[in-house]
Amino acid sequence: MNTMTSGENKMASGPPKQTLLRVTYLEQSEPALPPALYWGSERIALERLARSAYLALYKHVGTSLRWDQRLKMPTTELDDLLAGESLHLYVLRDVSGEALGFCEFDRGGFPQIELKNFGLVPQAQGRGLGPWLLATALQGEWRSNPDRIWLHTDEWDHPAARSVYERAGFRVFDERDEPADPL
Repeated sequence: MNTMTSGENKMASGPPKQTLLRVTYLEQSEPALPPALYWGSERIALERLARSAYLALYKHVGTSLRWDQRLKMPTTELDDLLAGESLHLYVLRDVSGEALGFCEFDRGGFPQIELKNFGLVPQAQGRGLGPWLLATALQGEWRSNPDRIWLHTDEWDHPAARSVYERAGFRVFDERDEPADPL
């Protein structure tokens, strides 16, 4: 039995509207200052994560930001990425070993490196850990002497993202409106 009312049975007029996002591209062409000394109990390390641990952290950090790229990847492709040499993953952990955030670099286009994903779990935000994680990870990547490190951010990202990137030494090299991928 169909319980739809006549008001709910409207036909769409024309193709669906495409959402446009303002996308900002930023880059570093030389290393920024080293990270400030941090005296907390948290630690940052370059790690390899199993798919389940990676996806759990990716979801915890990215769900509110509409991250879905890694969730859409075929399992074998994600496994290859996580096991390969082109991915560098810096993980921030608390004293008990719980992951609080990560900074992910795609080195597949070396000597250019793309900062692919960066963020903290909600309970770690607002404590100065994000800038420290980013600066520490960038310092690690600059040790391989790339030509540049670049990223893109958009309106769906965390409101503080662009200012964190700029304080870390990134400079805007392009801004444009781009179609948003369907979620």
